[in-house]
Amino acid sequence: MLNELQKRLLNDYQRDFPLSSQPYRDIAAELGVAEAEVLTALQYLIDQGYISRVGPVIAPNRVGSSALVAMRVPPERLQQVAEWISRFPEVNHNYEREHHYNLWFVLIASDRQHLQAVLDEIEKQTAVPAMQLPMLTDYGIDLGFELDWNDGSV
Repeated sequence: MLNELQKRLLNDYQRDFPLSSQPYRDIAAELGVAEAEVLTALQYLIDQGYISRVGPVIAPNRVGSSALVAMRVPPERLQQVAEWISRFPEVNHNYEREHHYNLWFVLIASDRQHLQAVLDEIEKQTAVPAMQLPMLTDYGIDLGFELDWNDGSV
């Protein structure tokens, strides 16, 4: 069960995260708690799998290089491969799709060479070819959403 601070962190900071040299101190001041409490609560949310990271969402290829990648992973290996790929800090939005290309993720790196090196390592370690999908049209999708704490599930 999540406490009120954890719920506020999940709900209130999906957007408009403080852009300052001490954002966690700013959040603590806004919420009326100590900075250490904010850091402890965020670490709990990461440790429990509620969130995978705290960081910005940057438009594709505006800073560094990015690619949408699809893989055709044998179903019996899907969980293992997905967990292994998620360990890379360059990977986000790693998810299963109902398609023969059943594992999709976004790969972000400092430049094309770094991106290709990570992709090569993923292919080498998983023995599964990766298909890079070019971005033809940029769609700005707001991934934030209001969380409903009244259903008792969290």
